[in-house]
Amino acid sequence: MKIINLAESNSVLNQFIAEIRDVAMQGDRMRFRRNIERIGEVMAYEMSKELTYSVKQVQTPLGVSPVSTHDDDVVIGTVFRAGLPLHAGFLNMFDRAGNAFVSAYRYYKDRECRTVDVHVEYIASPDLTGKTLILVDPMLATGESMELAWKGFLTKGTPAKLQIACVIASQRGVEHLQRLFPGDEVTLWCAAIDPDLNDHSYIVPGLGDAGDLAYGGKL
Repeated sequence: MKIINLAESNSVLNQFIAEIRDVAMQGDRMRFRRNIERIGEVMAYEMSKELTYSVKQVQTPLGVSPVSTHDDDVVIGTVFRAGLPLHAGFLNMFDRAGNAFVSAYRYYKDRECRTVDVHVEYIASPDLTGKTLILVDPMLATGESMELAWKGFLTKGTPAKLQIACVIASQRGVEHLQRLFPGDEVTLWCAAIDPDLNDHSYIVPGLGDAGDLAYGGKL
């Protein structure tokens, strides 16, 4: 798996990351969602450079202009619910893409909240056969929910290409996906990679629960 850490270069993306991490700003849900969306737009732009392109002839009012546009049949796949703002950012850029959704959520199997499992219960997707699947989820903690989402989407067909995008990844999550996708056929795009997970499998320093910050707490 190829790893692209966009935090390694200086861009406006770092400002959006700083704001979603900042505990003093996290009470503004609308700004949090919009920053995740803007991160998705930046990542989609960078990712677009890796697609397959060919020249098309475009008729203008005054003549014909050759334009190089991508040929990939893109589907954006998202993990509910935290992934929705990131999905929106990608869809703003790939506005003709198909859309796929999977419900994958974590739950604790012990009272101490130290043993985590992930459950998938819902998938809605077009046929993915031969498509370019962009699988997006803001937080890549252990990597298990991303793996289950990928396996769930495989029931809807085998994509020709897979690109994975997350806002903040843990080093452990990155390593998990590297084992899952050996070789260079799959690329993981990260806006930042953090070193640790705590006892509850939250990314440290991370930002907290992205779904709660975007949409409010849950029972």
